[in-house]
Amino acid sequence: MKATLYSVQGKALKQIELPDVFESPARADLVKKAVLSEESKTYQVKGSYRYAGLETSARYRGRKEDYGAVKNKGIPHLPHEVLPEGQFGKVKRVPLAVKGRRAHPPKTAKKIVELMNKKEYRKALASAIAFTANRDAVAKRIKTEVNLAIPIVMEKDFEKLKKTKDVLKALQALNLMPLLERSRKNSTRSMLVVVSDGSMMKSAANIAGVDVVKVSDLEVRHLAPGTHPGRITLFSENALPEIAKRLEA
Repeated sequence: MKATLYSVQGKALKQIELPDVFESPARADLVKKAVLSEESKTYQVKGSYRYAGLETSARYRGRKEDYGAVKNKGIPHLPHEVLPEGQFGKVKRVPLAVKGRRAHPPKTAKKIVELMNKKEYRKALASAIAFTANRDAVAKRIKTEVNLAIPIVMEKDFEKLKKTKDVLKALQALNLMPLLERSRKNSTRSMLVVVSDGSMMKSAANIAGVDVVKVSDLEVRHLAPGTHPGRITLFSENALPEIAKRLEA
């Protein structure tokens, strides 16, 4: 598969050969499974406070024949607060009491991570990358027509842009500003920029709706937010060999 290489001035320079991963089978089911697996690893583990409901003076008064027991008092045999002069306070600690412990609270040991086979995940990542080269999938996701060759590949000088205004100029030259403006107004994610290193991470990440990720950190959820593949993606020329090295080794 070939792609058009664009300059930072928005001009089409030449046709280049894309790595074979861009021709991987389009498997939306695998992409969805991989995204859910990745997101499950970011969930906050639920659990209860270890001493919830126990930070009280309430206690059982022993067997019913013991001294100070509640026998013949007309009150339930439950842990009561300790009050002066042997008086009984409110019932505490037990689940049925006000501010008592929960009967079955969430357990931190519960497994909430959805694991995925390594080979299966590798296929899902390759499929998500292939969706970025599928014009129909991209148009369906962004709900507008793109007047550029898909996927968008920028020359090596693109990674040398250190200032946000320079990155904006490059995107403006590609007529991508309407898409970014819509993303800014709706607070949604629009474009993904894939680079070979972190040299321009800050300059591009400051643009609303744009995410920047290195090839080494690229995950399926970056390419398919919300499990929906076809995110419009801009690859730097330097990132392509890194993608081939990671997925075609």
